[in-house]
Amino acid sequence: MKRMVVDGERFEVTEPAGEPGVDDLLRVSGPHEGYGFTSSTYGGDVQTDAVLEDAVRNFLSQVDRRTGYID
Repeated sequence: MKRMVVDGERFEVTEPAGEPGVDDLLRVSGPHEGYGFTSSTYGGDVQTDAVLEDAVRNFLSQVDRRTGYID
């Protein structure tokens, strides 16, 4: 597991065993700790930190600030 901070929000990133190119990102800050998403690549390529940061920003842009969830 690794940790990353994007725009002040903290996430834990794990790669499920036997699933190369797949990363589970759980938010450990914000109103609903543990709420997150999965990001993956075609062909099992490793995702760079820059790609994961973009994925986190996309996720956060969809989260409703009132509810803390994607509507």
